Amino acid sequence: MNNTSGSSYTAKLTDGPLEGKTISIEFLPSGEAKPSIEVPVDEGKSYLYVRAGMEEFDAEDSDRPTAVGYRYRTTTYS
Repeated sequence: MNNTSGSSYTAKLTDGPLEGKTISIEFLPSGEAKPSIEVPVDEGKSYLYVRAGMEEFDAEDSDRPTAVGYRYRTTTYS
């Protein structure tokens, strides 16, 4: 389990206003998937999604997922 190739993964948005969409996300410096992501949609408005635990791997020996599921949490305004 030493495969650390790739600096990004696919975030699958499983529900909420962006249900079914996917976006590319950079791993944290530690190599972990982000626990939450904020997706800007309009000026001053974004959707907050939190990690849902679903992970997909391309290879059995990979320690980094290629895709992670996220669930809608809230809309934020700035």
